[in-house]
Amino acid sequence: MIDPYPTRLPHPAAPIARIEPTVWGTANTGPLDQGALDGYSNAGHLLQPNTVTGARRADLDDELRSIAASLDTSDPRIIREADGSIRSIFEPHLISAAVKQMTELDTVLPVAQQILGGEVYIHQARINYMSAFTSTGFYWHSDFETWHAEDGMPTMRAVSCVIALTDNYPHNGTLMTINGTNRTFYPCVGATPADNHATSLAGQTVGVPDQETLTAAAKQGINQFVGPAGTGFWFDCNTLHGSNSNITPFPRSNLFLVFNSVDNRLVEPFAAPKPRPPYLGAR
Repeated sequence: MIDPYPTRLPHPAAPIARIEPTVWGTANTGPLDQGALDGYSNAGHLLQPNTVTGARRADLDDELRSIAASLDTSDPRIIREADGSIRSIFEPHLISAAVKQMTELDTVLPVAQQILGGEVYIHQARINYMSAFTSTGFYWHSDFETWHAEDGMPTMRAVSCVIALTDNYPHNGTLMTINGTNRTFYPCVGATPADNHATSLAGQTVGVPDQETLTAAAKQGINQFVGPAGTGFWFDCNTLHGSNSNITPFPRSNLFLVFNSVDNRLVEPFAAPKPRPPYLGAR
């Protein structure tokens, strides 16, 4: 198979124009109108207020605590900060019935199907925690670059739905995206170490663009995801994104639901010795 998006190279390489569309469906196939679809296609992200509302929204705080308490401290699905606090928990939809129900909401599943043009499945799900004062950020990266290199995702036909579990402010480690970067693939330098996920989930250094690339890309503008708990934010698998550390007294937690098209099932990794564990890339 010829790889249209080579990455983890021994030397820098020029950016590659995206082959696939960002939006695979139409305004007739889901809840988003043409304006929303066009905006998402152009910017690579879409804000959706009130994705989770009512009693379901009120239960989110308790659910956050119960998910963390239900797991053994040695569970590999728990990723920790250097101080031992929880950074991420993977597969929450298989741990919590409430989270699983969120994957099936009318404000979630039909949007994923519309954007991706058909049936979908959960490629990856996680809760990212930003504890008050101590949580570190996530450096700029494209998820597709990692999923392509380390999981074997063939094409750009996946989307992330982020649901705010707590209020997201501009100052408490908010998620940032670089406008329009969904349209360009940025090859990265450096071979993938064996079992890279063992360290990369706490601090990614392989599979990140260089500063010159980021500087050029950021001229298109940087967007921040802010909103009260229950707000939804969709971004394309190839959109460059990251977050700052949280040095405020206000904790921030988000649920990430990654939907992949059933027509885009994983193959062998394109730039790694073996696939990552299934809680990182479902097969």
